[in-house]
Amino acid sequence: MRVVAVLAIGGLALSAAACGSKPASNNGSSGGKKYKACMVTDTGGIDDKSFNTSAWAGLQAAKKDNADIDIKYVTSAAETNYEPNLNALVAEKCDLVVAVGGLMGDATKAAATKNPNQKFAIIDSKIDLANVYSMQFNTAQAGFLAGYLAAGTSKSGTVATWGGLKIPPVTIFMDGFAEGVAEYNKVKSKTVKVLGWDNKTQEGTFAGSFNDQNKGKQITDGFVAQGADVVMPVAGGAGQGSAAAAQASGGKLAVIWVDQDGCDSVKQYCPVFLSTVVKNISDAVKDAALKGAKGESLTGSYTGTLANNGVSLAPFHEYDSKVPADLKKELDQLKADIGSGKIKIESPAQPK
Repeated sequence: MRVVAVLAIGGLALSAAACGSKPASNNGSSGGKKYKACMVTDTGGIDDKSFNTSAWAGLQAAKKDNADIDIKYVTSAAETNYEPNLNALVAEKCDLVVAVGGLMGDATKAAATKNPNQKFAIIDSKIDLANVYSMQFNTAQAGFLAGYLAAGTSKSGTVATWGGLKIPPVTIFMDGFAEGVAEYNKVKSKTVKVLGWDNKTQEGTFAGSFNDQNKGKQITDGFVAQGADVVMPVAGGAGQGSAAAAQASGGKLAVIWVDQDGCDSVKQYCPVFLSTVVKNISDAVKDAALKGAKGESLTGSYTGTLANNGVSLAPFHEYDSKVPADLKKELDQLKADIGSGKIKIESPAQPK
């Protein structure tokens, strides 16, 4: 989703920026040369329970597998600080500098152009430079499954989705969701409505923030007033506003989370999570760091799909008994049909 941006502190304030603690594990240590893998979050911050948290978990997992990897993150306080933060990590001699989020595309391209011998990686953007490894995720595919699931479990016949910002890493989720609902309507001859996004006009509802939970709850309450009983926020931490609204609804509203399985990342809200559209950022970042530490070349790009488990639909957890067995089978078949190309998703935000 989430595309989600992270707050940058800026070059001058970099020394005061929050740095992640390093895991104590020495597993995998070879006593060899240290490899420094660093990360710049976007404005959502390290604890957004979404894509920044996922990226950091990936570096932590790489460190656990190879103790010769040192890891660090810097939190961004504003978009204008992205490039200074990236350049500062280059100055600190990080072997790999990971930019988290599509909003860092321009800053990463500028920093990579300025530092051609430095290896960068970026999430949710594709940069055609030899020293940038691009990691993208076709979340429209898993979003399609989520839309079909939402339509298949809705009692009111109205579901909703909304975003943090109107950017491709966000709208790609919403496109898939709307197409999944449309597929359900076609197959079942139903008329389930989608509030918050029109994938044909590419217009919808956005909070203007990945952090404002109050705004998220306000948006969600508005959808509930219009009859929605399933909602998918694509808004990082702001999406917790939807979870809070569902928690207060007494079981009348279910939430589909994004990025990390909500029952792992926002455990207090697990009872209201129908499922999660998972963007497997953690494994992609982990693999990049491990390859870099081994001296393997990080070139080109990676695209996460349903077929390679780069994106997925999470377990139903506490909703498992409420999802009909026939619907579960249909979702499995849809996953196979998307993987084979039998079902084609039309989102203009899909990785090219």
